[in-house]
Amino acid sequence: MSSVHHVALLSPYSLYVPGGVQEQVLAMSRELIRRDYSVTVLSPGPAARHLDTEATVVALGRARSVPANGSRAPLALAAKDQRAALREVVTRNPDVVHLHEPFAPRLAGAIVTEHVRPLVATFHRSGLGLDVRLAGPWLRRRARHLDVTTAVSASAAELAAHYGLHPEVLFNGLETERFREFPRVRHERPTLVFVGRLELRKGVDTIIDAVLEHNRVARAGWRLVIAGDGPERESLVRRAGGSKDIEFLGRVDDETKRRWWRSADVALAPSRFGESFGLVILEAMAAETRVVASDISGYREASGGHAVLARAGDVPSWITAISHALATRDGLTLDAARRHAEGWSMSRLVDRYVELYDEALRRRAALR
Repeated sequence: MSSVHHVALLSPYSLYVPGGVQEQVLAMSRELIRRDYSVTVLSPGPAARHLDTEATVVALGRARSVPANGSRAPLALAAKDQRAALREVVTRNPDVVHLHEPFAPRLAGAIVTEHVRPLVATFHRSGLGLDVRLAGPWLRRRARHLDVTTAVSASAAELAAHYGLHPEVLFNGLETERFREFPRVRHERPTLVFVGRLELRKGVDTIIDAVLEHNRVARAGWRLVIAGDGPERESLVRRAGGSKDIEFLGRVDDETKRRWWRSADVALAPSRFGESFGLVILEAMAAETRVVASDISGYREASGGHAVLARAGDVPSWITAISHALATRDGLTLDAARRHAEGWSMSRLVDRYVELYDEALRRRAALR
């Protein structure tokens, strides 16, 4: 029987902007509530829309879009927001605080420094950027306040090790059943789907070029659906050159994303770098959809041999990989990939986190 009844989850990134960490926090809140835990979620604001969770959501300050790890992150950077986060933790008095990206600026700073409640920290990011190298000594001192640490992948654990930590490597959890709620849609021609942020590191230019090149010579052309928004959208639209084979949907909500994963013939994940864990791959597999992904560490780790891998940025490699994926969409292959995805279920992940929450309580009690 767990000693934990109230959990506070902190996302340094605004939950009102789509993103992988944000989706993990919301999914974890849903699973904890399903188990009758009281859950408070702290996130940068402002509260721009309804969130798909019954947790108490506290929006703190105003998020600013700042450069981060080859992307942009919606962070609350004001010192008053950091103090507000600490006040919420003190006032609401959860049994444990679960910090996602504990060293991301800036919301978690005072909570870590003041060490007012047992702290579980999950590292998502990978890569030793200049910011990590410069702030390393200072963050190592802060790391001592963390009671339990985890990482979503081996590459994220390498980053945590830079702070003198030895996190348990778990994974990003997936609500697998939600990806099969919708019927399949039959298309007149092979339909390829990308869902994600339109930025350079995501490699969307590669799949646009692959589709245009293939369709110039192929008898049966491919259709590419691109769902998402970002700083590269205008450039990518120009790159597509008005092709009727390429559709830009703009930003989509979670339900629409799941519908597209379910109806795609092949899901594409063409990132060049910066993916510590390939959750997008597992989502498509859970929807029983064939996947082609870049041959980078985070995607290799997540796919477990059930995706077709292509060289990042290499158009001929992507044409070959997509052709192979379309030719191997048999029931046995898709079922094996689905079962692989179910091994990463959110239910299984939260089983372990509940144990770690209790461990954090015990460690804090031992310090008294």
